[in-house]
Amino acid sequence: MSSSSSQAPSRVWLVTGAGRGLGRAFVEAALGAGDRVVATLRQPPALDDLAKDHPATLRALALDVRERAAVFATVERAAALFGRLDVVVNNAGYGLVGTVEEVTELDAREQMETNFFGALWVTQAVLPVFRAQRSGHVVQVSSVGGVGTMPAFGLYNASKWALEGFSEALAAEVAELGIRVTIAELGGFATDWAWSSMRFAEGLAAYDGLRERTFGTPRLPWDMSQKASDESADPAEAARALVAHVASGAAAPLRLLVGADAPGHVAAALAARRDDYRKNAAFVWPA
Repeated sequence: MSSSSSQAPSRVWLVTGAGRGLGRAFVEAALGAGDRVVATLRQPPALDDLAKDHPATLRALALDVRERAAVFATVERAAALFGRLDVVVNNAGYGLVGTVEEVTELDAREQMETNFFGALWVTQAVLPVFRAQRSGHVVQVSSVGGVGTMPAFGLYNASKWALEGFSEALAAEVAELGIRVTIAELGGFATDWAWSSMRFAEGLAAYDGLRERTFGTPRLPWDMSQKASDESADPAEAARALVAHVASGAAAPLRLLVGADAPGHVAAALAARRDDYRKNAAFVWPA
């Protein structure tokens, strides 16, 4: 048997929010593994360099995941480009800094429209494709902020908690249909997430002290020149971990911790929740 015939057939990925940062890293890692990728982003020319290097295996499509009808049309087109879809990565999203009082209605709705509803629409759109194939893998890009919370990130936390809630239910709904679900809980990575991609509410002076203690500055937005000193992990590490997880098979966990700092953050969040529940006399934490 030739070496090419002994290799597993290449997968077809759909990655949202693929223009930069983690999304682009996921695209590069999948291409590097010999797979084919349909990448969606607001401005497809942002991937022209990758498309030039991978003309047969990469397609870039314009998509705003907030638009449900556009999502369904784009997923249908994506499935037709390479004849199938195997892995869908819901990566499109952004962070929002603002206390609950500071966040406007528009701030809150836009955060949920992208981080939660965008992922929901893509998931709904791809499930008929996966059911017809009797196979497929939905990867929801969450974060340690989907387990715990942080002051001034409440709406971001809410969007990720909502994402994790429907995704855990989804995993049970589709398991017998041959469909896998992964919730990727990411730690800190050196991307634009905390910098040019971050959005900020208009700060109230009452919370200046909280921001000083939490972020080291009361200023909103914070000083973007400090990005040069960001020592967070390389997003390529997250991408390699995700590709390895996808290849690992159905026995892999629902929740995938990604990043050296992720386990510690999740452990601290769960310990705080446990300690709070223990204040209820009738509650006993499971052994």
